[in-house]
Amino acid sequence: MSASGRWLSGTFPREVVVAAAQMGPVARGDTRAEVVERLITLLRTAHDRGAELVVFPELALTTFFPRWAIDDVVELDGYFETHLPGPATQPLFDEAKRLGVGFQLGYAEITPDGHRYNTAILVERDGTVVSRYRKVHVPGHDQEEPWRAFQHLERRYFEPGPGFQVHEAFGGLVGQATCNDRRWPETYRVLGLQGVELVLIGYNTPIHYLPDPGQDRLAGHHNTLVMAAGAYQNGTWVVGVAKGGVEEGVWSLAESQIISPGGEVVARAITEGDEVVIALVDLDRCWDYKRTVFNFAQYRLPDRYRMITEEPKPD
Repeated sequence: MSASGRWLSGTFPREVVVAAAQMGPVARGDTRAEVVERLITLLRTAHDRGAELVVFPELALTTFFPRWAIDDVVELDGYFETHLPGPATQPLFDEAKRLGVGFQLGYAEITPDGHRYNTAILVERDGTVVSRYRKVHVPGHDQEEPWRAFQHLERRYFEPGPGFQVHEAFGGLVGQATCNDRRWPETYRVLGLQGVELVLIGYNTPIHYLPDPGQDRLAGHHNTLVMAAGAYQNGTWVVGVAKGGVEEGVWSLAESQIISPGGEVVARAITEGDEVVIALVDLDRCWDYKRTVFNFAQYRLPDRYRMITEEPKPD
């Protein structure tokens, strides 16, 4: 049975209370234990408000280290996790399982064979690891650019992940993305083609965009625009969660939000610090759109879109 057929055949309500657990700045000298304690506080707050799924930001365990050119391998490796959970993060996993709350957590990953990814782990309410998503659209640059007030060296530290998948979790079909992924319509469409009903996105977004500062004033607008469009055009809920505020001298966007399949923002953070926003997510609402205006089987014309994926012809 197809994903859509499987879920549409159910006769029970499919509702889940979701929390966007926004974080304020994490300093360069903050320890894992200090950060994990903040995450546990956010988790407990969300649980007390009825949350069953808590979404944390991208690279939540450390400061946003790609803003520096780090040549010392030992220092650089200190920002990465070789195992998750590990000794420092186990308390978060233990508390989540005790409370019966699932979560998504962004972190920097080194795989056993030495690959480095910007990763987000998804954990179910019983503590089961559902998936590890590795960021696909890695932004920034790979060489230090001294003219910048701060660096954005994600392409120096991370390689692109393998792609987008949905997973059965929290009573529905869940997809994951990270930060820059949210700007690209292909992210949502690939997930949408798999019947996604809930997309979870963590982000760290500097408000000052050095290549074109004229975009700075539109940072919040662009953030909402791309996630709301992705939600509506694919009939899915979208949860976007920031690590915002002024971190190590760099001002980053907050505005964590939960968006309905109709593209409406139903909950939004009002601070730049640690804050929990909650929404009741009715997964069946997705099908009001998936069966009508965005019925892919009826209305999509993939043969007309081949330019999107075809190799360009030589001049």
